[in-house]
Amino acid sequence: MSGILSIKGRVAIVTGSSSGLGRAIALALASEGAIVVCSDITPVLRAGGYEADNAPTHEIIARTSKAIFKKADSSSAENMEALVEAAVATYGRLDIMVNNAGVFCGQHRVAEESVEAFDKTMAINSRGVFLGMKYAIAQMMKQEPRASGDRGWIVNISSIGGLVGLSMEPSYCASKGAVVALTRQAALDYAPDKIHINAVCPGFIRTAMVRSALEDAALNKEIHGATPWPHLGVPEDIGKTVLFLSGDGASWITGAVVNVDGGYCAQ
Repeated sequence: MSGILSIKGRVAIVTGSSSGLGRAIALALASEGAIVVCSDITPVLRAGGYEADNAPTHEIIARTSKAIFKKADSSSAENMEALVEAAVATYGRLDIMVNNAGVFCGQHRVAEESVEAFDKTMAINSRGVFLGMKYAIAQMMKQEPRASGDRGWIVNISSIGGLVGLSMEPSYCASKGAVVALTRQAALDYAPDKIHINAVCPGFIRTAMVRSALEDAALNKEIHGATPWPHLGVPEDIGKTVLFLSGDGASWITGAVVNVDGGYCAQ
């Protein structure tokens, strides 16, 4: 398996790394030898999650590999530029960029959704991905490529909400749909430069973000009923997918949008 992944020594940034999907992604990359720059607005684990270890993600990785934490607001151009600069200043280059940071501002129909909630969701979920790509690609273009000729690997975390409509989630669906479109567009522009740009669309995953829904008996039944697979996903399912897309097994993959959703979007 490690021959397919082949990411030992590659330098990765993972945004939104403190909890949930971001933590699982960072740990998955580190498990195969990547050096990880963990980024979030705080290193503290988000309350209400399902993680067994309460230590900050970068501290868990540092037990066996190299990792640092760099605070960054993904919606801030200055923060994201500084994040990439910190990775390069510490480890000399940037090979993998995972734009995972995201927010969900609750369920409303369009008429009841506040402008503030829409703007916040778009700023983090869409603008944040754009900024992460912008500064990561700039760095990848000016550094020496790997021996394979590849200049970098970018994985953007979208959602099934970026592919199909989810009831009462207008801002979230709009923001994640933008991620899918931007991934495909940028993949075309940078394919000649051998920068892989792909997206992952998770379905319903057991994280703090959806815990309130899972603890509501009616909503829990509805979510399980809407997913063909017998059980919901876990963050590690997303971590493994990002790991593959960051490795040599994905050497001819770019512009792909990978559903990890238990068959939800196949219906």
